[in-house]
Amino acid sequence: MRKIRKGDTVAILAGKDKGQSGKVLRMARDGEAVIVEGWNKVKKHVKARREGEQGGIQDREAPIHISNVALVSPTTGKPVRVGFQTVDTANGPKKVRVVHKTGEVLDPVG
Repeated sequence: MRKIRKGDTVAILAGKDKGQSGKVLRMARDGEAVIVEGWNKVKKHVKARREGEQGGIQDREAPIHISNVALVSPTTGKPVRVGFQTVDTANGPKKVRVVHKTGEVLDPVG
């Protein structure tokens, strides 16, 4: 289980876009990096692959190492550290993500 997942809102802690926040579009490179919507843009030179397709220079989001982002708390809107707890449910114990400082459960328990 990862502390940051696809769909989470994260704050960027280091790099050229430090201080910005955005949604995680996908995990990259075996979970060691994330691609954040709208940030860490790079220029990519693309060659036309098919007849009629346009080549050129595109702006794309590049991966950011997972150590350089922090999950944003849904209640406070601030970057937080994440830990894990085991919660008892009707289907047995379930591992969930929790905010270190407040103990707030981030995952739905069902």
